[in-house]
Amino acid sequence: MDTYKKIYLLIALLASSFCLGSAGDIVHHDDVAPQRPGCENNFVLVKVPTWINGVEDIEYVGVGARFGLTLESKEKHANFFILALADPPDCCSKPKNKVCFFFIIIFLSICTVLLAQLSGKVILAHRGNCSFTTKANVAEDAGASAILIINNRTELFKMVCEVNETDVQIGIASVMLPQDAGASLEKYLTSSSSVKVQLYSPRRPVVDVAEVFLWLMAVGTILCASYWSAWNAREAAIEQDKLLKDGLDELIHMDGVRSSGIVNINTTSAILFVVIASCFLVMLYKLMSYWFIEVLVVLFCIGGVEGLQTCLAALLSCFRWFQPAGESFVKVPFFGAVSYLTLAVSPFCIAFAVVWAVFRSISFAWIGQDILGIALIITVLQIVRVPNLKVGTILLSCAFLYDIFWVFVSKWLFKESVMIVVARGDKSGEDGIPMLLKIPRMFDPWGGYSIIGFGDIILPGLLVAFSLRYDWLAKKNLRAGYFLWAMTAYGLGLLVTYVALNMMDGHGQPALLYIVPFTLGTFLTLGKQRGDLKALWTMGEPERPCRHIQFQPTGS
Repeated sequence: MDTYKKIYLLIALLASSFCLGSAGDIVHHDDVAPQRPGCENNFVLVKVPTWINGVEDIEYVGVGARFGLTLESKEKHANFFILALADPPDCCSKPKNKVCFFFIIIFLSICTVLLAQLSGKVILAHRGNCSFTTKANVAEDAGASAILIINNRTELFKMVCEVNETDVQIGIASVMLPQDAGASLEKYLTSSSSVKVQLYSPRRPVVDVAEVFLWLMAVGTILCASYWSAWNAREAAIEQDKLLKDGLDELIHMDGVRSSGIVNINTTSAILFVVIASCFLVMLYKLMSYWFIEVLVVLFCIGGVEGLQTCLAALLSCFRWFQPAGESFVKVPFFGAVSYLTLAVSPFCIAFAVVWAVFRSISFAWIGQDILGIALIITVLQIVRVPNLKVGTILLSCAFLYDIFWVFVSKWLFKESVMIVVARGDKSGEDGIPMLLKIPRMFDPWGGYSIIGFGDIILPGLLVAFSLRYDWLAKKNLRAGYFLWAMTAYGLGLLVTYVALNMMDGHGQPALLYIVPFTLGTFLTLGKQRGDLKALWTMGEPERPCRHIQFQPTGS
């Protein structure tokens, strides 16, 4: 195999290691933090829009406490509250907020001290010196409607009850704010600015349009790749039969310039995939940083350019004006045999990938990422093939265990889900890794993206493409074949993934947990019922008679 093809397949392997469906967490379940009466709320994200001197300002995001009043879910029902600083700042004792009015009567100053009323206001306090429940109780006793607690770090922290607190009764909402948000609000209050806030925790819609489009993208990508792969397999079979029938000694009469470039996965490589992908995932987890994301971007661009130019060249070759350029090849060092049409579209593909890489932080850069990603996936499904159902079963079974382990089981070893952390690009300063298809959540008040890993499309897509190749070579119609059922099973498995995603409040789900049983189970069951399982399991294609060989009848 050409060196360039090896590099490309390595990139494809790395891309396939990400198998995750996610919409972003807004509800955080925690089995470790103690739960008891009055201390059993879910940890929910809270929106805190602010108004400074009557002008709308920044909207901050906090996290609700395990205890206290649950917040309103709709913005229009959330009340406006005046924000006040706690005195003492930690709110561990009765507030001493005071207001001084100065009356000057002829050479005499009189300072009248009046207790400030905190009734109906929201108190802004610092974390530390006492428990979270103590702060909330003090604020409630002072008549406050809620308390905002400033964390001593930039990230959010889950506020729980103490172990010795058996019966917690707190009637106001408690929200943790990150350190930078609290510092900004404190700055406004110390400068005598009027600050008002709203507190509410909107729920995600049951189904977002982004998930529908993402489902269509995944199913459509496998559909296109399967038909392309089956078309090439049938054309190769027809050409081989023709050459054998004509009695030609050489099956390919082009001086070795052209090669199919098809790679068949074997049992060993199917098992090694899990090992290599796991090592790569752990390496990403340990070395996750801005520069490492940049390396991934470069690799993704290389794979995307190859995929995009392959797809464009194949598409343009369908028009007779471009067919001569698509069928004429030239040897290029390192790249091997390349068509003139591919050379012609390469500058556009390179420019497209470079522009995306430079401007990938803008709001609509996801479009370029999805175009490059889909092209890469289709090309991989065209180059890499599962030769039979045995290899497909081993590959998907290993991927099934791999996905479950790195999404769920890894929490016990690393204290967090390795797959989810890597997919989100935590500690990198970037908005996730590029080896994902993603669409912004259009009707979600929290925004964010719905995502699906390349592995959730490539790995089951290999089996679906195999089913269509078998159908065409066996000359089975759509209903009598396996492709329709495999494609439907994949679509249903992905649909169940998104249902589970919404039921779990946006927590990342291992999509292969649902897709593999649907797809592989359907294939195996149908093959057993139709009596094709032996041929599917071993040969991977129907037996075809060699028409060019004439058998002589034997005498009695």
